[in-house]
Amino acid sequence: MPIILFLVLVALVATFGFWGTLKAIIGAAGVIILLVFLVVAALAILGALLFRR
Repeated sequence: MPIILFLVLVALVATFGFWGTLKAIIGAAGVIILLVFLVVAALAILGALLFRR
């Protein structure tokens, strides 16, 4: 499995260049972090609403 990821990374660098690939990876990580933050915030709001009842 890691060799497939490495080959995909090599293909991305060859297609878009190093900096384009780096921006894409950082952007994907940022989206994942924002989604996790959104889920945590939603759970916190839901917990606060249920706790007040």
